[in-house]
Formats: sequence, structure tokens, C-alpha cells
Amino acid sequence: MKIDLNCDMGENIGNDEDIMPYITSANIACGFHAGDEMSMQTTVRLAKQHGVAVGAHPSWKDIEGFGRREMSLPIDQVEALVLYQLGALYAIAKAEGVELHHVKPHGALYNQAAKDKFLATAIARAVKRFSVDLILVGLAGSSLIEAGVGAGLRVANEGFPDRNYNSDGTLVSRKQANAIIESPEEVATHAVRLAQNGIDFSGRRVQMDTLCLHGDNIHAMQNAKLIRDTLEKSEFKVMAI
Repeated sequence: MKIDLNCDMGENIGNDEDIMPYITSANIACGFHAGDEMSMQTTVRLAKQHGVAVGAHPSWKDIEGFGRREMSLPIDQVEALVLYQLGALYAIAKAEGVELHHVKPHGALYNQAAKDKFLATAIARAVKRFSVDLILVGLAGSSLIEAGVGAGLRVANEGFPDRNYNSDGTLVSRKQANAIIESPEEVATHAVRLAQNGIDFSGRRVQMDTLCLHGDNIHAMQNAKLIRDTLEKSEFKVMAI
């Protein structure tokens, strides 16, 4: 069995170097919610050093809210927003001799696209216009995954070991006290369960292709190491999608 471990990086949180050795895919902030030209370059170089797949992590244009405030734009502007950020990271990656591998929207853009079919379609269309070879990462079973499939893209169903789920397969809101799983041991156990069993999303079973490690978690590095070790002990081959 195979599973990918991804982490949102280049967000100037300061622990990328500690986490990078344990993951297989890095989602690099493209400047709209965090990061800048130097953080993109530094993170691409770090990923290259560790043999980690490089992906773009586009967001709403929302530095002040770290990309976590819901927004609404016309569809053509959404496409341009995504394309702009892909282009920025692509230029830096190309200069470093690294290929872009995947795209994973960030924060509110990700969560809104999980439910909003029109927004999800705009994101998928932008990714396809940029390169049909890119993999679109989205919440397992969500509208973003469906839009990616509809656009003819490869998709990756994503799970969150450090988040609790509702009964319908959606994530518990961060506004609720039980949204985050704090114990690294519980996070690792949840990671294996997600990788083995997937989730029931609106009545259908969805298997995971990738698991997300949150770099801003207070136990981020400990989680990364423990999840990687626990998955490998459970006979998973941890590798990029």
C-alpha cells in the first residue's frame, strides 16, 4: 500500500527544515496568503535537497487573514488568481531545475471549493489551462475532486490526521473545540486509520491518496516523524502521489 504525506510550507512559520525530511510532497505558499519570492526559492531548494515533490499552494489574496477569510470573485478572476500564483512558483521552480508536481488550494479557497461546484470548476480549469500534467489535491470526496476529474486532471483525495471529521466526511469546523487532535500519538493512529480505511463521504467510501501535516501545529515536527514511522511500521510505502 502507498500513501503520500504532504505539508503546507513556505509560510514563514519557521519549521520547514525540521519537517521536510519526513514528508513526500510540499505545498508551497505563493505569496497571496503567506510567503514571498525569497521564501518560495528557499522552500523549493529545501524540497529539492530532500527529494520532496513541489506543489503550488494558491490562496485568496488575503495576507491579513492568512487566506482563511471566505471571499467571492467572478469565475474569470478566480482563474486568473490561480494562474498568477502557479506562474510565480513555476518560474522559481524552473530556475532551480524542479518540476511542479501538484496544486493544492489553501485555507478558505480550499474549503469553499470543497462545497462550491462553480468555484471548484474554476480552479480545476485554471490548473488544466496551466498544465494537464499537474495533480489537483482536494478534500477527499469533495466538489474540488469531482471538478478535477471532470476537467481530465489527475486528482488526489486528501485526509487530515490532526483533524476530527463529521459523520458525513467533512471536517469539524475550526470554530469548534474538538476540531483539532492535539496528541501526536492520536494523530499518528488517525493517520493509519485514514490510510487504511478512507472515509465515508456522503454515504460512499473514499480512499485516501495523501495525508496532510499542518506545519503550524504546535507538535508539527513530532507529528511528522511519528506519522511517518507509524505508517511505515503499518507496511505503507510513503511516497509522492
